[in-house]
Amino acid sequence: MFSKACKYGIKAIIYIATQSLEGKRVKINDVVDNCGSPEAFTGKILGSLVKYDIVHSHTGPNGGFQIESKKLKRIKVSDIVLAIDGASVYNECSLGFGICSNDRPCPMHTSFVKIKNELRRTLETTTIYDLAVGCKNGLLFLTG
Repeated sequence: MFSKACKYGIKAIIYIATQSLEGKRVKINDVVDNCGSPEAFTGKILGSLVKYDIVHSHTGPNGGFQIESKKLKRIKVSDIVLAIDGASVYNECSLGFGICSNDRPCPMHTSFVKIKNELRRTLETTTIYDLAVGCKNGLLFLTG
């Protein structure tokens, strides 16, 4: 459903958010160690998320990645998905056909429209703050 980059991006942002709740900045190696993503790939993903103003990058000896506390409750999972994968998760045909619409539906179209709408609602209402707090409280986990 999500690209590998998007999965890593979501995990990275949740981890950064858990640390940002405590006012800490996170080095890229910490993200890699806690999310299981390759370092170069993680750097590229986080660079994209900096461009979209989802996470901030600070340079220098006290640098790292951080999310402003006032932004934690405003950032939705949908923001990360759109920044990395775009709207394809909502728009692409579930069977991979180039043309798939209400006027010319694939065999799975009607069923998947409902699923995609629910997915969109879920991603647009789930905040990074909620996920980070769930991880901090031991209710949710970033590793399998």
